[in-house]
Amino acid sequence: MTKRHITYLACATTLFGALIGTAPASASHRIHVVLPGESIQKVVDAAQAGDTVLVLPGTYHESITVRKPGLTLRGMGQRTVIKPAAPGAKKAPIGCDAAGNGICVIGAKTKPVTDVTIADLKVTEFPKVGVYALGTDRLTVQRVTADNNGQWGISQEHSTRGVFRENTARGNGDAGMFLANNVKAEVGASDTKGTVIERNHLEGNRIGLTVRRLRNLTVAHNYATGNCAGMFVVGDENKPKAGALTVSDNRVEQNNKYCAKTARLPFLQGSGIVLTGAENTLVTRNTVAGHQGTSPLSGGIVLFKSMVGVTSERNRITGNRLESNSPADLVNQEATASANAFDANTCGSSKPSGLC
Repeated sequence: MTKRHITYLACATTLFGALIGTAPASASHRIHVVLPGESIQKVVDAAQAGDTVLVLPGTYHESITVRKPGLTLRGMGQRTVIKPAAPGAKKAPIGCDAAGNGICVIGAKTKPVTDVTIADLKVTEFPKVGVYALGTDRLTVQRVTADNNGQWGISQEHSTRGVFRENTARGNGDAGMFLANNVKAEVGASDTKGTVIERNHLEGNRIGLTVRRLRNLTVAHNYATGNCAGMFVVGDENKPKAGALTVSDNRVEQNNKYCAKTARLPFLQGSGIVLTGAENTLVTRNTVAGHQGTSPLSGGIVLFKSMVGVTSERNRITGNRLESNSPADLVNQEATASANAFDANTCGSSKPSGLC
């Protein structure tokens, strides 16, 4: 190791200790430092389970794949930037890079990769996904900025017990954050065993947050604004249905961007919180305001049949504050209004009338 690397290692260890509020890592759990111009992937490959890879400020043109349990990949905030390789640069023939993603955390369905942390960095301008996770357990994604990626900012599928906290997702082509059971298979909703999505800032995406075919998770204290739709809880005809989750204490405001229709959805504009084909979902203590649109999904809090006609049932919409949403603050387009409960909401209008 050169004198330069030793100096950087000493400084970075001190910074890392201050950043997480603990003493520097022990000898059994090492801190590996990546300097500008070096390969993050090479350092990740050399690290052992439980180690930390600390990426110093700079712009790194590469994709990174993490497969080791307990590994922490941490930057130094938005000054640590992950971008695609420059045009004409040689790309990896397989894996995260070839798929158009920035950072991938990959396990297996029968043996998930556990306790990985991605934190304190920016991932931007990838053709597909900024941070993509598949087959993980207890993944933490924290204080990550995912901007201007072609599909999703931060996404996860086939995973359990994830924590997504204090991230920013802006200007992504589809959802700022997208969590699902399996995007390629038509199967029932899976149990996330308590995944938490909290205190994230979701702005200027097609949809701020999409939760698709999942159960047993919490969406709380997030801020969604400037998207075509703020938040979606999506189910379909498969069993079990999506639902058995909580959406609480979020601020969902002025999601009035226009997005053209897709194969699965009509055009979007002016949607706050939408439940489609979901059951046993609690939507409570949210502030939902300033939505204006003429889409079938427009409104403050909207219950709507899924695109294959599956109803939303036994959901409870309670204690929310809604104002200035059009066509109404509360919209229930289900045929059987009694299947869902609306109570103690502060609002001025509803479709049908009488829900406020």
